[in-house]
Amino acid sequence: MYHCTICQIFMHPTCAMKPIPFVVDPPKNHVHPLMFFPRQTCLTCNLCGWLRQVCPTYICVRCNFVSHADCMNLPHIIKISRHHHRISFTFSFPSRLERFCGVCRQSINGDYGAYTCDTCSDYVVHPLCATWKNMWDGKELEGVPEEDDITQDIGPFEMISEGVILYFLHGHHLRLEVNILYDENKFCQACVLPIYEGNLYSCMECEFILHETCAKAPRRIQHALHLHPLKMKQFHNRDYSCCDACGRIYNGYSYGCNYKDEDCFNLDVRCASISEPFDYKGHEHPLFISLNQGVEPMCDVCKRRCLKQLNCMKCNFVVCFRCVTLPYKARYQHYDTHFLTLLWGEEVSEKDWCEVCERNLQDTGAEALCYGCNECYTAFHIECVIGAGPYIKPYSYLGGGSQNDVQTLPKSNISRPLCVFCKNRCQGKIFKIDTIIACSIECIYRLSYTIKF
Repeated sequence: MYHCTICQIFMHPTCAMKPIPFVVDPPKNHVHPLMFFPRQTCLTCNLCGWLRQVCPTYICVRCNFVSHADCMNLPHIIKISRHHHRISFTFSFPSRLERFCGVCRQSINGDYGAYTCDTCSDYVVHPLCATWKNMWDGKELEGVPEEDDITQDIGPFEMISEGVILYFLHGHHLRLEVNILYDENKFCQACVLPIYEGNLYSCMECEFILHETCAKAPRRIQHALHLHPLKMKQFHNRDYSCCDACGRIYNGYSYGCNYKDEDCFNLDVRCASISEPFDYKGHEHPLFISLNQGVEPMCDVCKRRCLKQLNCMKCNFVVCFRCVTLPYKARYQHYDTHFLTLLWGEEVSEKDWCEVCERNLQDTGAEALCYGCNECYTAFHIECVIGAGPYIKPYSYLGGGSQNDVQTLPKSNISRPLCVFCKNRCQGKIFKIDTIIACSIECIYRLSYTIKF
């Protein structure tokens, strides 16, 4: 590299030898030609509002205007992953109140350039935040009609009559019901979790059930974890996927990216429902999806590496998608008639034994959270309550139709078979290949290298 000892500037050889134009005429975001100014560290860019040492700076003496080389051609209209509408570039915006960037959550100075939303009057983004590679796909949308506006999509169901709907992924009518009694054998077809409480839609002709919240989930969404809109889909036969946010295998409903016919990104419906700001009951401040998802920090809840994570802007709290999508309330009808709530940290250390497997709560290793009943003072391992494959449908098959397909059986309350690999009792769903029984997908993986998922 090349190095300046006075300015402490470092440059790659190819960048150092690349010629810098001394006059740019005309730039995209100014009416006059701009001239190169070599002492760029002392000038603030009128477009991005930052002082950047390594970026060439250009000035217009006539207008007292300053621009970085990569700011003078900022796009005028773009679509970013953190917002549902298009945003437009403005050179300044008057505001009596302090405004915060919709991406980095830091304050924005209205005297400099920014991106604003014409639909949401209070949404503002720093230019550098909006054009970051994880936010923007690089397309200038000025003059491009909004043909792909997900905010105008039709709803997920058609209202037939009061309390009766026709869901777009099911051929029969569904009736709205108020769930009273918990039945562990009834589960939502979208998120594959049991119906613990709240309203549900049940099919008038078959066993199809949806949580009311899952039934209202939109057909398409714009999620902060991906640049392109995501479309809801359901799996058929032996299809399944691994969620790109929490890492769990699932075969319920999901959101996938079909950009250029490539299924490059998938979210299960629970991870797809995470939006900003997110109110996590285990933390006092609102959480936001991390800007740098390539880094895998340690989750402060389960003490494992995060695949995707949410951060707190006020402290250093980090929590992974695997933890935030766990049901905060759950039921286990054979051991406790009350609702169980998630406990972690010091709350777990106050408990000793799991009521189901009768092992110490700390025996699971890294996972430092559990379910507990505040009325009975009982505690349970997470997997002892919701199972090792909570998002996999019972009686389903995982595989491509071969003899090595994994059959998923529901939890057995009469006989708990032993897992061939870990030698523990199967507390949740049972995973079976031929006569081989395992307690989890992880154990199935380890049993035989011939199993292809």
